[in-house]
Amino acid sequence: MEAQITIPALQQMKRDGRKCVGVVAWDTPMAGIADRAGVDFVSVGDSVGVNLWGHANPLEVTLEEMLIVCKAVRRGVKRALLSCDFPFGPLQRGIDSALEAGIRLVKEGGADIVKLDGAVEFPDRVRALVRAGIPVFAQFGLTPQTALQYGVPYSAQAAPGAQATKEMTAKLVSEAKLLEEAGASLLDFTNSGPVAGEAVVKAVGIPVIGGFGGGPWLDGRVRLAHTAIGYAEKWLDAKTETYVNTAKAGLDAFTRLIDDVRAGRQIKG
Repeated sequence: MEAQITIPALQQMKRDGRKCVGVVAWDTPMAGIADRAGVDFVSVGDSVGVNLWGHANPLEVTLEEMLIVCKAVRRGVKRALLSCDFPFGPLQRGIDSALEAGIRLVKEGGADIVKLDGAVEFPDRVRALVRAGIPVFAQFGLTPQTALQYGVPYSAQAAPGAQATKEMTAKLVSEAKLLEEAGASLLDFTNSGPVAGEAVVKAVGIPVIGGFGGGPWLDGRVRLAHTAIGYAEKWLDAKTETYVNTAKAGLDAFTRLIDDVRAGRQIKG
């Protein structure tokens, strides 16, 4: 078995110019498969509410639910670093609330690092968590609102970071440095684009990782496991390329199962 991935190991990968790879997973089997494949980290995202449970938006997910999912993923991850998202609420309520949530995600959930969305707005919470011995994966970047401030169009097809102005890039570099100085171990740069993304990567000594709107200009990438394998009903009719289309394979399998049962044949498996 390969050595367990640590935060210093990911930081060394940046210094060596090696890209790190992560997936977002929400259950034990998926986490175990990703871990065996050799991903460097597994992220337990609050996106579980929308993508797995049918919630209208990610704000509905609670800390108790994140703990359940984090524990499940922890059981499947043996080698990779395990990150768990803060749900909306604990970070926004204050330092004490953030510390309580961070301690629970590490102590009860088994997280190696906690991920804070919108961390640049709360550097004091980042510092408090780090002082308490809880590593932080800090998210920042471009949103529809911040893109509008700079007159840059925002769409799902084109990340605004691809058209970053000098002013926008300077601000994002400043935010990245702020989070690094606050003690963050990793950065999640949303909608980076090649201009701002490359500038931020060069400006900080910690790994800069991207999901949506990221690219090869960053130190690493993270992808939803369900997206990578095309596992959702939407992939039955989607034109977007995935590494495999599990949805179509599943539909075919269920169709053949139904046929066997109705024909009186023995079922497989």
